[in-house]
Amino acid sequence: MQIYRVGGAVRDQLLGLPIKDIDWVVVGATAEQMLSQGYQAVGKDFPVFLHPHTHQEYALARTERKDGHGYTGFVVHASPDVTLEEDLLRRDLTINAMAQGDDGVIIDPFNGQADLAAKVLRHVSPAFSEDPVRILRLARFAARFGFSTAPETMALMQQMVADGEVDHLVPERVWQEITKGLMEEKPSLMFAALRESGALARIAPEIDALWGVPQRADYHPEVDTGLHTMLVLDYAAAQGWPLATRFAALCHDLGKAKTPADVLPRHIMHEARGVPVVEALCLRLRVPAECRDLAVMTCREHTLVHTAEQLRAETVLKLLIRCDAFRRPERFAQMLDACLADARGRYQFEECAYPQIAYLHRLLAAANAVNAGQIAQQCADKKQIPQAVEQARIAAITAAIATRE
Repeated sequence: MQIYRVGGAVRDQLLGLPIKDIDWVVVGATAEQMLSQGYQAVGKDFPVFLHPHTHQEYALARTERKDGHGYTGFVVHASPDVTLEEDLLRRDLTINAMAQGDDGVIIDPFNGQADLAAKVLRHVSPAFSEDPVRILRLARFAARFGFSTAPETMALMQQMVADGEVDHLVPERVWQEITKGLMEEKPSLMFAALRESGALARIAPEIDALWGVPQRADYHPEVDTGLHTMLVLDYAAAQGWPLATRFAALCHDLGKAKTPADVLPRHIMHEARGVPVVEALCLRLRVPAECRDLAVMTCREHTLVHTAEQLRAETVLKLLIRCDAFRRPERFAQMLDACLADARGRYQFEECAYPQIAYLHRLLAAANAVNAGQIAQQCADKKQIPQAVEQARIAAITAAIATRE
């Protein structure tokens, strides 16, 4: 029995990055031997065991044979005669197909170290094409490391899309991989890889449709809506904002692809057009409510937020009510962050002044200071309470507008 550290732990060690998870492969052993040594079997589709003390995962060396569509259509063969190189051969990328023994020596049969040095993502073997999830994984590795994709690997991914493999991905797995990529340092690189491969048009056509849609005339002439959206997303990532805010930044302009050609480059009513598009995307990918609701809100309200300092008190109150800002001020703040990213999503992340955030927070605080309970006590007709509270909030917002800091 020989045990090797494999995959991401070896890769990240070579890159000088923190090692989060360690995967182990066991060569020359049977399931019975593992159990006899106190390991606990946990693998459902292939033999994986938990170490009796560290509880880290140890998998028997295995090979895989394609036997259907998608990422679940595989027949797994694990036995003591499967070699380490055969196990590494089934892995997706050369940078993930390295192993390290107890002596510290790196076993690298597919030149993963060379690809790390060249900052290239390259498939190990043609078996890469058997699992469409590998396209998503490669794309998020591009976002994590800033690596380029080897031309032959990109060509293989494009062929996988043409062959319909991507169409067999289940929504939950697509969302899982996209969320990981959104949380990387530069998520735009994930979408660049997905778009070049053709996979983006299959899994998220609403996002893919943004490229080629003109932006406003005051933007850099090379920045169409697709590139603008990527700049907005990367700005949100650079601030370290949470997943929901990043997803809202990604979705804020989806309505522009629905704007009639004779209206472009103006984007009249694109927010109203965008809400159904965002909802459709979220429904298909089964996006959690937290991300969906913030994305819808941002799509619907962002241009109004941009003009906050020109709004009447009544309009501001309607905005706050629609956003449920009185009950959920944290989510309202996240929406404002996404609006800030939209304003700065241009070349070089222009640090333009954006007083709208502080301004709207100040008006929300003024409206929140209204004592609704006291107003209710003073209303003889209880049916008039909502209107009286509304009028008091409008008066408070009006006073706050008049005394701008």
